[in-house]
Amino acid sequence: QVQLVESGGGLVQAGGSLRLSCVSSGSMFSINTMGWYRQAPGKQRELVARITSYGSTNYAGSVKDRFTISRDNAKNTVYLQMNSLKPEDTAVYYCNERDLNGRDSWGKGTLVTVSS
Repeated sequence: QVQLVESGGGLVQAGGSLRLSCVSSGSMFSINTMGWYRQAPGKQRELVARITSYGSTNYAGSVKDRFTISRDNAKNTVYLQMNSLKPEDTAVYYCNERDLNGRDSWGKGTLVTVSS
């Protein structure tokens, strides 16, 4: 059973930074693709950033050049460094792990609130 536990969310002023972490257990973390998604109130969940086992990354256009995804396979952890935060970044952020069979696992989410 894959378990994903996010941390690092909170309240920050516009222009500030936060770093989210997600620790994975019960999986072959190093070979799986990891991602961060977010869901704002009244909106659908959307992909924020993704990183493959090889370290290739892709980002939503709205966060490119502000957010950075990274992973530490020795710690089974994926990070999301968020800089220059905007009020529209306010959302619950979810960690996602996708295995080689395309099966998705999700964390419970961590709330990020950006005040103007």
